[in-house]
Amino acid sequence: MNLAAATNESLAHTSNYLIYSSMAVYLLAFFANMAEWLFGSRSKVARTAAALTGAGESQDAGTVKVEVATKNGGTTVLERPKVVTRSASGARNVPDGPGASGGDEKGDLYGRIAVSLTVLAFLIEFAGVLTRALSVQRAPWGNMYEFNLTFSTVAVGVYLALLALKKNVGWLGLPLVTTVLLDLGLAVTVLYTASDQLVPALHSYWLWIHVSTAIFCGAVFYVGAVATILYLFRDRYEAKLAEGGKPGSFATSVMERLPAASSLDKFSYRVNAAVFPLWTFTIIAGAIWAGDAWGRYWGWDPKEVWSFITWVAYACYLHARATAGWKGRKAATLALIAFGCWLFNYYGVNIFVNGKHSYAGV
Repeated sequence: MNLAAATNESLAHTSNYLIYSSMAVYLLAFFANMAEWLFGSRSKVARTAAALTGAGESQDAGTVKVEVATKNGGTTVLERPKVVTRSASGARNVPDGPGASGGDEKGDLYGRIAVSLTVLAFLIEFAGVLTRALSVQRAPWGNMYEFNLTFSTVAVGVYLALLALKKNVGWLGLPLVTTVLLDLGLAVTVLYTASDQLVPALHSYWLWIHVSTAIFCGAVFYVGAVATILYLFRDRYEAKLAEGGKPGSFATSVMERLPAASSLDKFSYRVNAAVFPLWTFTIIAGAIWAGDAWGRYWGWDPKEVWSFITWVAYACYLHARATAGWKGRKAATLALIAFGCWLFNYYGVNIFVNGKHSYAGV
């Protein structure tokens, strides 16, 4: 059978046009998000500084007076420096910035435009993924190019779903759209693969189950990673204010639009914890598929190994985050290491390491 003849070239070309069109709309959404951050509501540093008054330090800097008994039975007053300790992000009681759910009227206008353009770009990209699948009558994730397309589509879908559920994730719009543009740019240049049929080993219903859950888990892990990175910046900003420092005007205008560090920390933990069981299922489903395809459930293939390493890394993070002594920046660092393992599992293993999962198409 001539596999090339089984490809609908018209639908394949249509898919390419739709992907490029979605990139153009995502670019407009990027500019709209930038406009919201630059010209929307700008809280002053006093907003957070006022909330941190008395919260950033256990005691005010200065001295305390202590009465000490003397040998002759009297007392004398001594002065000693007060002990200053840094508060945890969850104890600061800092309000979320306007970027969490919208700012003033102008900020809301730019924000609505950005979300509308993101929805339009999402629909166009989804149509591109769908026509790619229809062009070969199979799941649209048979190589890295298709995986990138589907991954970015699902990531945007997760963001829009959170917005539809009235979650305050407006702050995610700019980093998300920026990442999607980079992802699609990489896909259509370095990773592009012509529409074609699958290699025999991938002809299984497990392709729909195993890879689709891996894509969804990766998209949610990505959302958690963005929240974690922003948490680290916001936490440092709040700590500097609590210690009496004065951040620059640019840092203030950006950081004041974000949710409080404690809100970002909780959001990251919740999304990672919610999707972790599904990642566990993804690994189990892959093992079952390996048993059907290769006659063994586990063979220490590089993809299998790094999937398990990623699982262990996220398990360590969730355990550390649930332990009182590991909340905050230490746990956030573990979360980023775990997401780095997921990224290497996809890009590094697929491109640089040979194994039974070498279906990158590049």
